[in-house]
Amino acid sequence: MVDIPLIGISTYQEASVRWGAWDLPAAVLPAGYYRMIQNTGGLACLLPPADPAAAEQTVARIDGLVIAGGPDVEPAHYRAEPHPRTGVAHRHRDHWELALIHAALAQDKPLLGVCRGMQLLNVALGGTLVQHVPDVVGHRGHSGPPGTFARHVVVPVPGTRLAAAIPHETMVPTYHHQAVDRLGSGLTPSAFADDGTIEAIESRSETPFALGVQWHPEAGDDDRVFQALIQSASARRHLAVPQEHTPGRIREDRAPPPLTASGS
Repeated sequence: MVDIPLIGISTYQEASVRWGAWDLPAAVLPAGYYRMIQNTGGLACLLPPADPAAAEQTVARIDGLVIAGGPDVEPAHYRAEPHPRTGVAHRHRDHWELALIHAALAQDKPLLGVCRGMQLLNVALGGTLVQHVPDVVGHRGHSGPPGTFARHVVVPVPGTRLAAAIPHETMVPTYHHQAVDRLGSGLTPSAFADDGTIEAIESRSETPFALGVQWHPEAGDDDRVFQALIQSASARRHLAVPQEHTPGRIREDRAPPPLTASGS
């Protein structure tokens, strides 16, 4: 039997979602996320917002984590005052996803942050954000009209984990008005836009697998960053699962790695 990794994906909690005759609060997710996981060899598990205290147990039961895109991160998390163009705070989601990120890093679980997810990874490790990119780059090319993705080229940094997955410059779907400013502890940029905007970040160490991309791969047909996540989750799962079992005892050479504190 093929041992398929289980990948948790954070979701959007909305106060009002309509289907049929119903209009109710719901946790939702664009289908591109779970389809990418399924198409690259994983099982997708949707994670609705919850008490941050549950993050450690939640992450312990999955093999990899995707932090999905969404609204702006509350500037208080990186000790900044809100810019006039910064969106309304979604504090419950911020706290939940930050807790998931810290748990994934502590447990050495592969992590992929998409757009907002990349920004949260940076903030979780002490970094800051540009709150309105057009103020810095002088154009609005990182986002299309409301509900419409723009497209632009990103250039991977040679020698990075991202470049191993995407070796050459590529056109990506994008929709954001914020971006990474000061990098968080232990992170390095791994792709840039032509205007200098950081388009991907990753952990400087080989473990844990922690990668963030500013664009939306789930909105296109290039699944290479999801492939990299699944490959890392599969490899870690294979190492963590004992091949031989003695009741009541875990062999020392098969024991899972100890938990370590995150770098924030």
